[in-house]
Amino acid sequence: MDSTDPVTRFLDLRGPSSGGVVAADDGVQLRQWTGGNNYQDEDFDKYYAPLSSNALQSFIQGKDVLIATHGYNVNRNAGIQTLSMWRQLLCLPDKVVFIGVLWPGDSESFHALSYPVEPAHAMAAGTMLGKFVEDSFRSAASISFVSHSLGACVILEAIKTMTRNVRRAILMAGAVDDRCLTREFACVQNKVDVISVLASQEDEVLRWAFPAGDLLAEIFDHDHPWWESALGRFGPASSPSHYQPPCQIPKDWNYGHGDYLRTDPPAPACISPPTYLDKSNDPDVPVPIPLNHQAGWQEAWSASFV
Repeated sequence: MDSTDPVTRFLDLRGPSSGGVVAADDGVQLRQWTGGNNYQDEDFDKYYAPLSSNALQSFIQGKDVLIATHGYNVNRNAGIQTLSMWRQLLCLPDKVVFIGVLWPGDSESFHALSYPVEPAHAMAAGTMLGKFVEDSFRSAASISFVSHSLGACVILEAIKTMTRNVRRAILMAGAVDDRCLTREFACVQNKVDVISVLASQEDEVLRWAFPAGDLLAEIFDHDHPWWESALGRFGPASSPSHYQPPCQIPKDWNYGHGDYLRTDPPAPACISPPTYLDKSNDPDVPVPIPLNHQAGWQEAWSASFV
């Protein structure tokens, strides 16, 4: 299983480790994290080693590739830690391999106030990612994407850029408007075999910061729609083709924006895929919290969904 592999491979689209914009001159950097759980080590950089193009091709050839990315306000080191630790919870079959994507979502670190400018960085990262995957992943059996928060813009723009079809796109806590799959990214519908969304009405970031960011975005960009709901709170406003429900996480789970990928406290081992989420829309059917509410159950559960 890929989850037992001590190395996590990355496509690094960043310029600086913190802030900055997408890498312009060098383009996509192939890297690998070889430091296990030594994320706090003072020699962090020595574990973040180059990955050769040949090694990447050997890794993905004939495999089903899952490409995952983080959201905004995440620097390089945090992205490496979050995606590496979450990968270990995925329990992927032998034929599936994981590759993380790092992008400069922390370029303007003012939380909700940075939202009007962050999508531009996400779009640039998505275009770069899409072109790279199109050119360099031809030997892969299939491509799937999973994102968190504003990382949804990164993968949707990547898919929009690509001509190759995508097996699955999973958008967790999407910090994008709830009509994006039928408007801005409508073309994605015909490029993805299955589209899935994980959403939570208890997501406080998307409840307050996303509408505030949308309002500021309208001030900066008059083509931006006013006061829209986030995809990651209620799911899509209208279901696109190839969309697979259900998406709504039970309200009594109190699932927050940072719970999908969080790594503190450490998550338990990977768990079996959920079979009960489709009951969550029926208020009369209780939905038990996974792992008896054990610390780290949230990221283990989101991994099981993927």
